[in-house]
Amino acid sequence: MGAYILRRLMLILPTLFGILVINFALVQFLPGGPVEQMIANMQGQGDVFESFSGSGNDSGQELAAEVDSRYMGARGLPPELIKELEEQFGLDKPPLERFLNMLWNYARFDFGESYFRKIEVTELVLEKMPVSISLGLWSTLIAYLISIPLGIRKAVQDGTSFDSWTSGIIIAAYAIPAFLFAILLVVLFAGGSYWQIFPLRGLTSDNWEQLTLFGKITDYLWHITLPVVASSISAFTFLTLLTKNSFLDEIKKHYVMTARAKGLSEGRVLYGHVFRNGMLIVIAGFPAAFMGVFFGSSLLIETIFSLDGLGRLGFEAALSRDYPVMFGTLFLFGLIGLVVNILSDLMYVLVDPRIDFERREG
Repeated sequence: MGAYILRRLMLILPTLFGILVINFALVQFLPGGPVEQMIANMQGQGDVFESFSGSGNDSGQELAAEVDSRYMGARGLPPELIKELEEQFGLDKPPLERFLNMLWNYARFDFGESYFRKIEVTELVLEKMPVSISLGLWSTLIAYLISIPLGIRKAVQDGTSFDSWTSGIIIAAYAIPAFLFAILLVVLFAGGSYWQIFPLRGLTSDNWEQLTLFGKITDYLWHITLPVVASSISAFTFLTLLTKNSFLDEIKKHYVMTARAKGLSEGRVLYGHVFRNGMLIVIAGFPAAFMGVFFGSSLLIETIFSLDGLGRLGFEAALSRDYPVMFGTLFLFGLIGLVVNILSDLMYVLVDPRIDFERREG
């Protein structure tokens, strides 16, 4: 197992390198860099991407003329200012030199400073991470608490009316995108058109610091309810079907028939023999399920419920071309994802020591 883990760890560096190379190369061809964003803000144009809007031949000719210029919206500004902005953002150097400098800094976990917020990228990530972790962790736990009992019952009652109508609900839930379900929850329960039961913004109230410990816990749970429910829907459907299929496979095996032939009760057979083996893949998949919720729907859910997490941070950085934040979060997300994959394999071995990845590879 040690050799397998070592090989997996050695694959992290080339994988991260490939991710950074591809994304860095793509960024070089995108319009509207940080200098253009700064110029647009100086000239009161808001966002540089507004220059792409318009219709008809006149707008097409204007767009072609702007593309020919090096920086859109730079007319009327002295060249010295443009050069100073390039030096400030480090864009006066060739792309290869900038990429190599970035790799050297990332090797030391130095992600630089945000172009527009003047805050270290590491501080930004640490500031936003609790929101995303809270959302991902609660969503995954809720999904497991519902999916495991439901999946077991569906496996035991396979082919019955209960299995049929619950499968219909699960398929319908799986077909609903998380963001659409979130909007539905807002309309129904957050004052959109019907009931004002839950708050719409943030994880805490404005007076959170003045609340008692019990009041803080209640206030936090009150705010997190709708985002967690919206994030849990996709994980819930997948885990339910995974649990059902895993238990069905175990129920059909010979050792279950042997246990029943010995006269053991169905409860003893199910929870004394089938449960341990059927739960292997479900328990071992917890890290991957958490990361799926953590990365999969964080952006849209955080945006709809005004949660200041990593999803919104990365999205806003991409819009504003805040390259240090863009590549810093990309590097960290890639690293976390690769490490979690290794942890998932270790969970399989921890739950069932009979699993040998080295023998499988051989």
